[in-house]
Amino acid sequence: MIDQAVSFVMSRVDAKVGARDKSVSVDIDLELPQEAVKEAIVNAVCHRDYTSNASVQVMLFRDRLEIWNPGHLPYGLTVEMLRGRHKSIPANPLLAHPMYLYGSIEQVGTGTEMIVNQCVNKGLKKPVFVQNVDFSVILYRADIEQISETITEKSRVKSRVKSRVKSRVKSRVKNGGKSKEKILNLIKKNAVITQKEMVELTGLSLKGIEKSIRLLKNEGLLERIGPNRGGYWKIK
Repeated sequence: MIDQAVSFVMSRVDAKVGARDKSVSVDIDLELPQEAVKEAIVNAVCHRDYTSNASVQVMLFRDRLEIWNPGHLPYGLTVEMLRGRHKSIPANPLLAHPMYLYGSIEQVGTGTEMIVNQCVNKGLKKPVFVQNVDFSVILYRADIEQISETITEKSRVKSRVKSRVKSRVKSRVKNGGKSKEKILNLIKKNAVITQKEMVELTGLSLKGIEKSIRLLKNEGLLERIGPNRGGYWKIK
């Protein structure tokens, strides 16, 4: 469940992919530090109040990630203390121990400090720990200006790609019009001309000739009278 939750978050945040100029593999710079995200989710699962019917909630917004879990901090521990090393008082020791053995918890009492340090080192705002009815951790994403710049750049790329596609479509339409015009001119001169002869005279492929003839027929400009052998073309 923890791995799925982490994958959900990391698959939806921005990622910068490096170049392959120095290696076959590329570095991927994720918007949020993955270890911090994982630690926050691990804490929510490990320290939640399992007598409550409420669930752990992982909510990703445009500017932040919020992770909620039902329960309260142990007596004597405050949200301010979570920013540094502190005494570990697991709410569910029977769950915390196997998670430690499995590797989900590396060193007791240092997880929340690591969350803060990783986010700050990445240039993000300091995470916030909140104790109200539920306990929550807020990890801030890149600021709105950075997000706007990213969105703007994506829009520019999308616009350039769209422009190129339009240009290619226009080019194909233009070329297609020329092909149809060539075929009609040949038929005007020789109503019994074969498609093979059209290929030789125009330099177009047989598929291109067939496509242009099909379009001319659909547009009502050309009609085939009689069979392929012994018939002739009629321009309308």
